[in-house]
Amino acid sequence: MLFPFVPVYYAVTWVRNKCYDLGIKKSVSYNFPVICVGNLSVGGTGKTPMIEYLIELLKKDYKIATLSRGYKRKTKGFQLANLDASAETIGDEPYQFYSKYNNEIQVAVDTDRVHGINTLISNKNAPQVILLDDAFQHRKVTAGLNILLTTFDNIYFNDLLLPAGNLRESKNGAKRADIIIVTKCSDSLTDIERNTIRNKINPLEHQHVFFSSIHYNDFIKSATDTRKLEDFREFALVTGIANAHNLVDYLQNKGLTFEHINYQDHYNFTQKDVDELSKKQVIITTEKDFMRLQKFDSLKEKLYYLPIQVNINNANAFNFLINDFVSSKL
Repeated sequence: MLFPFVPVYYAVTWVRNKCYDLGIKKSVSYNFPVICVGNLSVGGTGKTPMIEYLIELLKKDYKIATLSRGYKRKTKGFQLANLDASAETIGDEPYQFYSKYNNEIQVAVDTDRVHGINTLISNKNAPQVILLDDAFQHRKVTAGLNILLTTFDNIYFNDLLLPAGNLRESKNGAKRADIIIVTKCSDSLTDIERNTIRNKINPLEHQHVFFSSIHYNDFIKSATDTRKLEDFREFALVTGIANAHNLVDYLQNKGLTFEHINYQDHYNFTQKDVDELSKKQVIITTEKDFMRLQKFDSLKEKLYYLPIQVNINNANAFNFLINDFVSSKL
C-alpha cells in the first residue's frame, strides 16, 4: 500500500545527495581523523556496540570523542557530558558511552555535527579522533572514514526505501562507505555464505567488507551488583530497542523462563510504565534501556542489564585499517 510513495521519497533523497555530490550543498572535511558509523536503514544495525568497539581499539593511544545527535534528549544545542549528564540531557546511547568511559573519552551531542566538531576541537583538551555516531546521512560533514552497518537478516540490497521498506536513502548510498560490515551474523556463518553476500554487495575497489556477530555476556549487571543469568529462574525482559529478536533467541536458547515486555525504540518510560514494572520481581534489560530506567528508585533493586560485545571476523585486518587511517591523519 505504501509502495506508490517510494518514488517521491527516492526523488527527495536523490536530489539532496546529488546536491552534496556536485558541491551545490557545502560539506566540511577535516585534517584529522573523523570516523562515521552509520547505516542505510532505520535503526537496529548495531551502531552503539560498534562505536564502543572503536573506543576500545583506540582509547589507549589517542584522545577520543564521540559525537551524536542525542536522539530524544530534552536539551538543545551542543552538550558535553559531565557529572550532571543523564539520558534526558544527552540521550540514552551517548549516556551509555559516558557511563562506561566517562574519564577516558569525551562524549558530546549536537544535531549540527559541523558545529559539534568545531566546538570540540576549540576546547583546550581537544580530541585527536572524533567518532560520529549515526551520521551516514549527515552530509554536511565529509568523514575521513565511513563505516556502513547492515544486518545479516535484512541486508540493504534486499530492502526497499521508506515508507515501503526501511531504507533511509537509495542503495546507491552504500558507495560512500569505505568499510561495509554485515552485523548480527551467526557464528556458524560459513566462508561460502560470506562470499555469496560479498558478491551481492559487489564492493567497489576501495571498499572492504567484514562480518560481525554480537556476543552476550553470561553475567548481568546492576548499578551495584553482578550476577549470573542462571541465578534467576524467572524474570521480565524489558526492551525498548529497534530489534530484540537476537536477545530473545539467546535467552530462549539458554532455556530461561521470562516474560518479554517490548516497547518501541528509544521509548520514554512513563510513571505508569514504571509502576507496572515495579511489580516484577526481577527485570533484565539492555544496556541502552538501563540508562533510562535506572533513575527510577522503585526499580533499582531489581534492575539488571545484559552486556554485549562485537566480534568481527578477520578482526586483525579490520583493526589494521582503522589504526592505519587514524595514524595517517595525525
